[in-house]
Amino acid sequence: MTEDCFHDRLAPYACNPADTRGRLVAEPESPTRSCFQRDRDRIVHSGAFRRLKHKTQVFVYHEGDYYRTRLTHSLEVAQIARSISRTLSLNEDLAEAVALAHDLGHTPFGHAGEDALNACMEPYGGFAHNDQTLRILTRLERRYAEFDGLNLTWEAVEGVVKHNGPLLPLLPGHRLPTTIAAFQGEWDLELHTNPGAEAQVAALADDIAYNNHDIDDGLRAGLFTVEEVAELPLVGPLVREVCDRYPGLERSRLIHETVRRMINAMVVDLVTETRRRLAEHRPGSAAELRALPVAMVSFSDGMLEAQRPLRAFLRQRMYRHYRVNREMSKCKRVVRALFQLFMDEPNTLPTEWQRDIARHGGDADLAVRARHVADYIAGMTDRYALAEHDRLFDLHVKT
Repeated sequence: MTEDCFHDRLAPYACNPADTRGRLVAEPESPTRSCFQRDRDRIVHSGAFRRLKHKTQVFVYHEGDYYRTRLTHSLEVAQIARSISRTLSLNEDLAEAVALAHDLGHTPFGHAGEDALNACMEPYGGFAHNDQTLRILTRLERRYAEFDGLNLTWEAVEGVVKHNGPLLPLLPGHRLPTTIAAFQGEWDLELHTNPGAEAQVAALADDIAYNNHDIDDGLRAGLFTVEEVAELPLVGPLVREVCDRYPGLERSRLIHETVRRMINAMVVDLVTETRRRLAEHRPGSAAELRALPVAMVSFSDGMLEAQRPLRAFLRQRMYRHYRVNREMSKCKRVVRALFQLFMDEPNTLPTEWQRDIARHGGDADLAVRARHVADYIAGMTDRYALAEHDRLFDLHVKT
């Protein structure tokens, strides 16, 4: 009964739960929830999802309570993805599941932490947050009696792994991330095709969310001014529109009013362009949509062009701001120091992690040890990583 209602309102190219390719480990489905609703619920109840509360995007957790964390960002992405999916008659639950899971593999300290951990892991296959997300979904979450991971549907796993597009063929000099490469041999995710429409929506909802909340956070942090962003092609007309309609509006309301209009402009553009592409290519099923040579969910060329100056501005004025650089420099040193110590002295790891390394042969195999150390560090929140660093390197802090 739960799944029958989807037939009436889903587009033919949407992912229908009645047609799911199932789960890697077969299990009875819920009588009250569709398989994609169940995927979403498993993600929300996972330990990795809860830890996103104290993993930051740009600012370290102690910078202030207002700024976005990975958790609030994921919730914003999920809200945007659901709204777009509803408008396009796609499966909202699957889009939401992919949106909520897409950042699970991020390290503490945002991209600075990932860069540092990737450099440490370079001799052992490297580190990438999307690959780490798959490790969490299929290995590291240990909550269920019959399997490791969350045992999500094929559509959810495929959507998370490929939400930014096909992974094959590889560009020269590139390689598949280690977990994705191994998992592909176990369950074919069709890495040469586009993901389903719901995952495509989640990916661009991510773009909409971070473009807008980085403007919001950057303004509130004083890294740049309203007058400066008003010079940008995408933001400027909206700032002037708000100022003209509401003269003398207080700064905090001006920021919010501009940001919400910018989100709306990007969503409307995406829906319009996606409908145009769907009308042109007319996919008759989710499989046909995946097989198309171009993504069906997209911004228009005009919107893509307008976003370039915005991203360049944020890169220069926010991500590379000297205040942010100083914090990120400290964070990278914390990650590098933790990694090196745990590699040199694995007996300083928590007991359960030492046992796991020994069980998988990490006492003799440095690559196995390194991957487990990376799993441990990547799972940390900002504040836990800082506290762990203090416990290990400050003689005045109790262990």
